[in-house]
Amino acid sequence: MRIDILTVVPDLLTSPLNESILRRAQEKGLAEIVVHNIRDHTPYKHGQVDDYPFGGEAGMVMMVEPVYRLIEKLKSERHYDEIIFTSPDGVQYNQREANRLSLMKNIIILCGHYKGIDYRIREHLITREISIGDYVLTGGELAACVIADSVVRIIPGAIGDEASALTDCFQDNLLAPPVYTRPSEFNGWKVPDVLLSGNFAEIEKWQEEQAYERTKTLRPDLL
Repeated sequence: MRIDILTVVPDLLTSPLNESILRRAQEKGLAEIVVHNIRDHTPYKHGQVDDYPFGGEAGMVMMVEPVYRLIEKLKSERHYDEIIFTSPDGVQYNQREANRLSLMKNIIILCGHYKGIDYRIREHLITREISIGDYVLTGGELAACVIADSVVRIIPGAIGDEASALTDCFQDNLLAPPVYTRPSEFNGWKVPDVLLSGNFAEIEKWQEEQAYERTKTLRPDLL
């Protein structure tokens, strides 16, 4: 899978995209994440990629031409299944969307910045708009990292124990059950007896019950 991320602040993405699971997935050849500086594709002087909005509102707007040039260059090199814009008014991102994207071969993620982007980009170039939550970030770079991480980690082979990804929160619309490790007792706090019993049928039943009860209490909307 290849993910191309388009940004005006590429250095912001360097560490998150080159550590932990994302780094290992790229080293294994399971994923390729390429960061592009939009400023490298502007026809304007001094790397200008933004200008004042028509209509006189406050703030700056990302210009259409640099983004168009970069996207068209990438599209001339390969087919893209989705061209995503990280936007507060996009579809709410969730595990189902991450699963869907993980099945694709090539995607582009455009990171918004400034006051916004020229709306013609959204009308004519973007195929999917995604929001990671109802709050405002300085730019779309952190959202792009969230999307890339959540997608790449569920590609088969990206993590050591593939079964672990299948039992993550939200995969079946349930929160994960509690987990414990050694020691079995600490400071008078004990691990539930069933987890120490060795009875895997009872353990699985307990985990299912706990997942349901936690979801019912904490996130009933998921049910």
